[in-house]
Amino acid sequence: MNAVRCVIFAAFAAGLAGCAVQGAPFEKVSAPRGHAIIYVYRPYSYAGSLLRPPVTCGDDTARIGPGGYHAFIVPTGTVTCDVPGEMGDRVELHADARVYYIREAIGWGALSGHPHLDPIDTDQAQTEIQQCCVQERPELSSASNH
Repeated sequence: MNAVRCVIFAAFAAGLAGCAVQGAPFEKVSAPRGHAIIYVYRPYSYAGSLLRPPVTCGDDTARIGPGGYHAFIVPTGTVTCDVPGEMGDRVELHADARVYYIREAIGWGALSGHPHLDPIDTDQAQTEIQQCCVQERPELSSASNH
């Protein structure tokens, strides 16, 4: 009976891991002069793990899975980061040439998930983003998924 429980637990654990982003651990990037870096990250949570709504900051779009992050490099000035749609969310930054952090979370409504984008202070974000992996390029999409 214990062997059956071990197999079931191993299958369940493998299923959970399959929902998380697989990639290199967090690593800082650099930006050219006159640009800001906006890290959008999504701490791992099983709730909403199948949802990967597109996040756009400036002209770049990424679908960030649970436990993942994407570094958006944008020109300084007013930058909008948003998740489109009726239940989407939007953050507007007046970006200087420095690093910003935005945490993406999926909340639940009556029938579907609702993405939320929350600017996070550097100290808190540094702790949370260390647990995230880079969102690999195959998940990026600016032409489709709109």
